[in-house]
Order: sequence, then structure tokens, then C-alpha cells
Amino acid sequence: MKIVLIGADGQLGSDLFERLDGKRTVPLYYPDFDITRAEQLETTLSRLKPEVVINTSAFNRVDECEISPFEAFKVNTIAVRDLARICQKIGAVLVHFSTDYVFDGKKKNPYKEQDHPQPLSVYGLSKFGGEILIRNAGCKYFLIRTCGLYGKAGCWGKGRNFVDAMVEAASKNKTIRVVSDQIVTPTSTSELALRVLELISRQRYGVYHMTNDGQCTWFEFAQSIFELLERKVDLVPVDSHAYGARARRPAYSVLDNRKAERAGITPFSHWRDALGVYMKEKGYLDRL
Repeated sequence: MKIVLIGADGQLGSDLFERLDGKRTVPLYYPDFDITRAEQLETTLSRLKPEVVINTSAFNRVDECEISPFEAFKVNTIAVRDLARICQKIGAVLVHFSTDYVFDGKKKNPYKEQDHPQPLSVYGLSKFGGEILIRNAGCKYFLIRTCGLYGKAGCWGKGRNFVDAMVEAASKNKTIRVVSDQIVTPTSTSELALRVLELISRQRYGVYHMTNDGQCTWFEFAQSIFELLERKVDLVPVDSHAYGARARRPAYSVLDNRKAERAGITPFSHWRDALGVYMKEKGYLDRL
């Protein structure tokens, strides 16, 4: 199987590329390869003739999307449409990643794949637009919604992920304000990468929710980070309004993984266990 991996140096892309070692994989990197350049996109993929195209590129600076909606839709919607059409044309399977932010957070139990999206932000709307256009392109696809990603490579364009940011903040002995009214499932890109490769091998196409198990607020996630570090910090819970982020986030965006499990995918570990593994691998716990 020949695979093209778009965004191979990103947070998720790096973990996927590491686990694709030994397979015929062509990594593509931004800015040398820009998914928004449709002509380059088609020329490159037509030349490479992959059986699978994995797209990890995205404009995912959520608050910035509110002031740069054109850029958000250019990357998350229009470029995704072009990519899906090209995959249909060359007979490649498209693997694309979406987000829990396509939902409005009004549910009180985990969202299933068939639940109707109702985005609250430009980012969420642009990602949902990409979803719609993939479904209408006629290609075979895996559309994977996930939540709260963190990985060793860090988030391209954002710099640090949440875990790394909290570890750094702890070293500065300053007050740390973290949102306490948004319930999510933090997800390890290392573990997600393994499950995605399992899913691809099963060829059961469609939309899937894939996250670590369990749920917590961002505040509770931060508490767990500091507990593992054995650090006492001045951690203050704040609500979304007081935090003052530009883009609205869903109050509840936990995703239900059962469809993936029914497809034979190995169940994810609990988010606390995945966090411990990550922090050990990063060397954060060696400093104790």
C-alpha cells in the first residue's frame, strides 16, 4: 500500500509517520507542499499515485479563525474539497481529521457520529464544511473526529500543546487560569495514530469518533498534569466568559468511540493513563 501523508511534520502527522515506518509512505511538508494550491495538489498526487492519502493539515488556531475566516475556509473547506475530488479522480482513499468543535455542546452525553453538527465558531463551521464536501466528492474516505490533541511534536502553528504549556507555566510560579466549564476528552496523538492505522486496514469507510476514554474539564486536565509533576501551583478555575477567548467553544464535546470499537479497533486507554505515558516519554517525570 502506497500512502501519501500530508503534514508529516505536524503533531499528529509526526506520530503517524513514525508508525508508518516500513510502509511505502511519501511525507509532504508545508510550506514546500501547500494544500491550498490546487494545481500543485493535483499534479503531485497524480504523479505519486497513492492508494491512501492522509491529510493532517488544518488551520486550527481557533480564535484566529474568527478574525481570519477566509484563511480558515481556504484551508479547512476549499482545499479539502479539492483534495477529495482529486482522490476520487485517482482512486485513492482519503483519511481526513475533523473536530469535536463541529458540535454546539448542548448534549449531556457523548456525541455519536450521526448527531447533527451545529458549530459555534468559524473554525468549527469551516471544519464541518470540509466534512460535507468530502461526503459529496464521491471518494472513499475515513473522516475522523477527535478532541483535545497533544503530542511530542507540538502543534504546528500553535507551538506548544496544552500539556507542554502547563508544564512550562508551572516552572514560572505564576497564577495559572484554566477554563473549568468546558468538558472534553484530551487525546494522545501517539495513541490516535495507532488506532487510525488499524482503521485504515479494515476498509470500513465513513465517519468515526476517535478519542481517549473518559472526560474532564480543561481545569481537571491541568490538575492531573500538576499532580503527576508533584507540583503545587496557583491554579485558578475560570468560566469561559471570564477567560475571554474570542471564539465560542462547546460546553460539552465528548465523543462516543463505540462505532470504531465495533469496527474492531483496539479500545483507547483512559485519558489519565495516556497523559502519564506522554509525560514519561517527554521526560517530565524524570525531573522529580
